Amino acid sequence: MLEVKSINQYYGGSHILRDVSLSASLGKITVVLGRNGVGKTTLLKSLMGLVAVKSGSIEFEGLPIQAWTPYHRARAGIGFVPQGREIFARLTVEENLRMGLAYKRAGTPIPAELFDLFPVLKQMLNRRGGDLSGGQQQQLAIARALAAKPKLMILDEPTEGIQPSIIKDIGRVIRMLANRGDMAILLVEQYYDFAQELADDYVVMERGAVLASGLGKDMEANGVRQLVAI
Repeated sequence: MLEVKSINQYYGGSHILRDVSLSASLGKITVVLGRNGVGKTTLLKSLMGLVAVKSGSIEFEGLPIQAWTPYHRARAGIGFVPQGREIFARLTVEENLRMGLAYKRAGTPIPAELFDLFPVLKQMLNRRGGDLSGGQQQQLAIARALAAKPKLMILDEPTEGIQPSIIKDIGRVIRMLANRGDMAILLVEQYYDFAQELADDYVVMERGAVLASGLGKDMEANGVRQLVAI
């Protein structure tokens, strides 16, 4: 579904991403781990076209997309949940969800499945996004990205600042989405135990480069916890 080959990215004279390669497959969760400041968020922004890559290739469903705009990447089936959630605080929950359908035909209904995944959102449809708790806002951000039924879901640290009970709910939803087999998931995560529990494959980054990669079931044996320890 996603194939990233030797991408490089710079901010001014700083070399941020260094020949980064990874892949994400249908029905699997690929987890990207690393300490703060190693380039994880820049990697995701590069995949979404929010920052340009200097070299290398990004392929989605076999097509090179590194020159595509973020709009075209979203329309092709890439959903993005950014770090910090970035919901629209003054819009209601319903209006936030409809933003996820912005490029769909007018009148396209909000998928009922979203309320099965996150029941709290149905109860709060008319509440403003800014009035929700941090965990509820994260659920809204994920649901907004899911509204357009993406083929690839990219999540940037969805557990950041979230209470444990909602972390469990989010983990359950992510695993359920992968198990359906019609979506690839790329997850950047700082919380090691959460990442290990979900990972089918893992990638560890250090100083903008891939330090290690492998199968999720081998993370403990391969010392990944020590690699990402602060």
